[in-house]
Amino acid sequence: MVALAIVAIALGAGLRAAGSLTDNAARLGEVIAAQWCADNQLTQLRLARTFPAVGESDFDCEQLGRTYKGRLVTRPTPNPSFNRVDAVMSAADGRALLTLSTVIGRR
Repeated sequence: MVALAIVAIALGAGLRAAGSLTDNAARLGEVIAAQWCADNQLTQLRLARTFPAVGESDFDCEQLGRTYKGRLVTRPTPNPSFNRVDAVMSAADGRALLTLSTVIGRR
């Protein structure tokens, strides 16, 4: 009887660990797709070869069949020749996923 209880506890712990791994894999896939969206927006900004104005702008992005909401936040730096741009990504339901940052200089 004691052995059966030990096996049941071990199997329960194993199932819980497998469930956590599945949840983590799904979250990782979501974060990677959101990172692609953020990286695409920052690359597009760099390729435009214009100095970004200070402020905020929203954008939507679709990757792997999922929709993400993004916000580009541009702030000045101590050096006036550079601005910091943060791409803040969230899921369609508003959950924050990641922030990707870069510095863009005057050309």
